Amino acid sequence: MLNVPSNTRRSAPGPAGADAATDVDAGQAGAALVEHYPRLVRLAYLILPPSLGRNRRVLTAHSLAQRALPRGRRSGAADSFPSPRRADDCDPAYAYVRGRVVAAALEVARPRRWNAWPRRAQLPPLLPQVWGLRLFPRSGGADELALDQRLSALSGPARAAYALRGLEGLDDTRVRRVLEAAGVADPRTALDRADGPAAQYGLLASAAFDPCSLQARPTDLLRRRRRGRGALVAAAAVLVCGTLLALPDGGLGAGRAAAPAYTGNPVSEQALNPAKLTRVAGTAWKMSSRTDFSVWPARGDRTGDTALLRRALAVWARPGDSVQVSATPGTPAGPPMGAPQLLYAGTVDDAVVVLFYDGLRVVRYAEAKDGGGGSALDFARVDGADEAASDALVVGRSDGNVRYLTAPWVRGASVRDLLAPSAGARPLGRSADGVTDPVPGPGASRACTSWNALALRDGAGTHLVTDLGELPPARLLAGPPAGPHDVTGAADLASWAHTACLLPVVRSHGVRTVNSWQFAAQQLPASGGRAAWLCTRAETWRGAGSRVLAQFRVPGGRGPDPDTVVAKAENSPACGKRQPRVLAGVLWKSRGGQWYVLAAGSTQFTSLATTGGVTGSATGPLLSVPAKQGAKAQLTGRLADGTRVSALR
Repeated sequence: MLNVPSNTRRSAPGPAGADAATDVDAGQAGAALVEHYPRLVRLAYLILPPSLGRNRRVLTAHSLAQRALPRGRRSGAADSFPSPRRADDCDPAYAYVRGRVVAAALEVARPRRWNAWPRRAQLPPLLPQVWGLRLFPRSGGADELALDQRLSALSGPARAAYALRGLEGLDDTRVRRVLEAAGVADPRTALDRADGPAAQYGLLASAAFDPCSLQARPTDLLRRRRRGRGALVAAAAVLVCGTLLALPDGGLGAGRAAAPAYTGNPVSEQALNPAKLTRVAGTAWKMSSRTDFSVWPARGDRTGDTALLRRALAVWARPGDSVQVSATPGTPAGPPMGAPQLLYAGTVDDAVVVLFYDGLRVVRYAEAKDGGGGSALDFARVDGADEAASDALVVGRSDGNVRYLTAPWVRGASVRDLLAPSAGARPLGRSADGVTDPVPGPGASRACTSWNALALRDGAGTHLVTDLGELPPARLLAGPPAGPHDVTGAADLASWAHTACLLPVVRSHGVRTVNSWQFAAQQLPASGGRAAWLCTRAETWRGAGSRVLAQFRVPGGRGPDPDTVVAKAENSPACGKRQPRVLAGVLWKSRGGQWYVLAAGSTQFTSLATTGGVTGSATGPLLSVPAKQGAKAQLTGRLADGTRVSALR
């Protein structure tokens, strides 16, 4: 269904401020919930009372967000939304789901009478549940801790007002309406009390308030051990006796293939021995038929530190409670399958870092240089990496900066700001071991005023890569799916300037490459100029989980404004090698005030048609049909063989 506002400059929901209302069906509410789930859970977490404890706040926030989906076919009137011409548009489906989340969170925060039954929201959530672990967001700095303490002193409505202002960007009028709809008796008092804490709204986006990025710790181990010890001993005795009685010829005899559980495995023991690590010679890549991580030499000033390497291997095999473990989606976080290859061991800023490679994964172990604090263990899949994909790895992040370890065949490195395509690349210094100077992380500012990418020059050319929060940086490409190429030309760089700020959508998703392809150009009605249609596809290392964005770019934008995202999909073959085509549409308003349904497909489409609220058709891959504001249309296209294809959604 097409219900995309015109000239929208961002894909995230913004505040709303008009008085019109619309009905939202269950499908729209479900789509809004899935698309903005992390944002809704963060909002619920901020409103919930801190007295619940961080573990229960996390689980309750997820439970409230998941229960915000309406049960019936229709959800009723959604929150009011403004004209799509404004920059603060809000999807009515998202506004409806947000209202339900706020109301439920406030119900939890509302004091309960001693003689009254608790409401459903005030009880511990049935789902989700995690047994044996306590989950809580990552620790923040002093500013985040101080803000959390100030918010804990506020009432539930005041916390909701503060969160709606800072996280959702709503003005006081809209905040008051949301609070009134949630059943707050005195929204004005809540707004006045929300003025107490200093306006540090930027901190609300911190990981300290993110219930979707969690740390895990065990519950009371001593109590669990006391309660479970007797049951385990009894169960083990029954199991052993029953097995011995059931097995013929005396039970577990010497002819069995499996050794006793306490017997050591020689292969596993060798994997923990630093002396067994694979170390590749510095010139091996020049003579090898392969050019990937398997021919990286062991580099760094701590490659001979046996104690460090033994510690890193032991933590990899058995990470303790103080170890922060992270893995890209689809990456197993288990122990090494055998003696791994050593890529790097050295000091990076205030940390000591060790990089391993086991043929499937790159593993990064880091500990504090002064020996204090905990340690971190990161896993990332890199199987099937070619020369370009093996050009660099992230070796350290500190104070918003990133350092990379470059491959031995990389001849030069430079930094390019994707939002300033005409500024040129800046040379980047590297140590003798291949570690780069600090590079400001991409998209470090919330407003996305810059996005740094690394230009690496090797024997095959220059490749543009960027950090998306994982060990291997993602390679940026441009062109049709059948033959994408590196982003080097002026036209490709100018196009990526409008796409770079959309990359957070695929951050920490195990992305290997991101290709941006302009599949159509369309002359806008009423002399509106020439618009561009693009499709951006992020491919992952694991193959599954690809993400596709269809973008609409109107002429006359100021600077590198991000394109309007008109459709998105996950696990879709569109814009890829298996299905190198795409069809998308948008509801657009001309300068004269006339609305149109615009649609474009790639060159494989011979005709387009729209039905439902707007009816029209066109021969070829472009369509423009007059429409009314808020119209909904069903877009389809036909290929040369007569196959009917729906639009991307």
